[in-house]
Amino acid sequence: YAETIGLPLLERNDYGLRPFVRTVAEDISGRCVKCYEMRLFEAARQAREGGFDSFTSSLFISPYQKHELMQEVAERAAVEYGVTFLYRDFRPYFRAGQERARELGFYMQKYCGCIFSEEERYLKASKILP
Repeated sequence: YAETIGLPLLERNDYGLRPFVRTVAEDISGRCVKCYEMRLFEAARQAREGGFDSFTSSLFISPYQKHELMQEVAERAAVEYGVTFLYRDFRPYFRAGQERARELGFYMQKYCGCIFSEEERYLKASKILP
């Protein structure tokens, strides 16, 4: 999609499941902060290496993410990599973004992407969890 609208895009092609699971194995309840650290520190690193002066993340459109925690992690990453974290609260655009994604035929999963979140989604759908 980015190519069709002329938007330069940096993307990663690795899933990163094993490093993530190794990182959170001792304390699954702390998985969100570890996930944010892995993603936002990498975004800051890429920004610095690419010569950009700032970075942000598409994570900030989701009303289901922990915005304050993400913001805290992103600010730490910004300091470590010497780039500015550009915070915008994109949540008001979430529904419109979903509608546009449906119009374009994009796949939209019903969980954040974390394997543990997928398990929770499955258990709730199966009525195993409330």
